[in-house]
This record gives sequence, C-alpha cells and structure tokens, in this order.
Amino acid sequence: MVFIWISADPRFDGEPPEPPPVFDGVVGGSPKFVDRMDFDAHMDHAVVGLMDPTHAPYVHGQWWSRKARGQHDKAKAFAPTDRGFVMTRHPPSKSNRLYRLLGGDPQTEITFALPGQRWEHVLVGKYQVLALTCLTPVHDRKTRITQIVWTDHWVAGLLAPWFRRMIRVFLHQDGDMVNLQNEGLKYDPSLLWIDDADKQAKWYQQLKREWMASRQAHRPFKNPIEAVILRWRS
Repeated sequence: MVFIWISADPRFDGEPPEPPPVFDGVVGGSPKFVDRMDFDAHMDHAVVGLMDPTHAPYVHGQWWSRKARGQHDKAKAFAPTDRGFVMTRHPPSKSNRLYRLLGGDPQTEITFALPGQRWEHVLVGKYQVLALTCLTPVHDRKTRITQIVWTDHWVAGLLAPWFRRMIRVFLHQDGDMVNLQNEGLKYDPSLLWIDDADKQAKWYQQLKREWMASRQAHRPFKNPIEAVILRWRS
C-alpha cells in the first residue's frame, strides 16, 4: 500500500504535517484477499454507506451471512481516536454466520479515520483477522472502494475461493444500493438522519468540518467526538 499526502496548498514543500496511517494488529505475509470497485457516488455518500450499522440485514441477507430473522437490539461503545472514532472491542453479532466459521470466541474492534479508512481488527484466540477498507475519491461523482484482508487463521486458506467470492458479492450489493440512492439524490432532498443509527454519519461530517477549520486556522485538529454508547436495531 502507498499512502500519499496531498496538501491543500499547491506550493507546499517539505514533510507532511500528519503521519501515515497506523493500524493495530500484525499478521505476517501478503494479504489473503484484495478487491476494489468504483461506486458512482460522491465520497461523502460512499462513506456514510460504509459506516451505516443497520443496512446489513436488508442488503447482505444471504443464508451464509445472516439468519433470516437475525435482527436484535444493539448497544455499542464508541470513543474518539486521532482522526476519527472507534467502536470498542466487543463480541460480533450472533446473527452473522461468517464469524461462526472462525470458531472460538471472536472479539472485534472497528475504527474509522479521516479521510475514509475503516479498520476491523478481529481476535480469535491466537489468530487475527485484519480488514482494511479504503475509500478514495476519483472525482465528485465516483469513489473507489478497496478492501484488503490479512489473516493467519487456518479457515482463510481452506475457504479462500469462497471468501473471495463473498467479498465481491458484498461489494456489488453495496454498489447496487448506491445506484438506488443516486435515483433519489437527483432531486437534492434533505437527508433524514436518525439518532443513534446515523450518529456515525453525523460524526463524519463533524470531523470533516473540524479538519478543514483547523487547516484554515493553522491550528491542531481537535476531535469533536466524545465517548458514548449508541443503540440501534439490526
């Protein structure tokens, strides 16, 4: 992976003022899975879709992903990070069959950071699954989503072809939702965001505003997010 700093000032010369991304967890070797797809959506709408916690049972409802009636009340703890927020470590949803394949007692932690990086770190005993999703704007109506997965879990080698197919199916399903969303966005509607399910989307907008304000004022970025427990049903 190559991360490139692009300054807002075209005359900028010198070292980037921000360090490159650092992600928790270490798994040796090359990634097990890499896939990418272009979504016909503005970066902001792609990010909101990425962090929507309630869409899975409606968009990703395959027999191998979730139970037919697998919706439950959820309560997750969140905390601020350097340039974003983290859903602190917790047992994954019991309605998601994918985690069952890992065996044991999986625990997952999900971090989002500006500009568009989602990092999931799953611990299963001595094994780890590290999944990075990066969103990159191509232009104002197209966003590239890249998914990279590292793991030292033996299940990944056994079911590698199936996992690759699964990731591709998930990306296509999200892409289909983006296309449907674009039909409504043609009319520039007021977006209806509901607490607590849409709190992460609101946080993204707050983070962006603070980032731009801090750059313009030449001051350190101050994360506006505070630790909280969010509740929704999915």
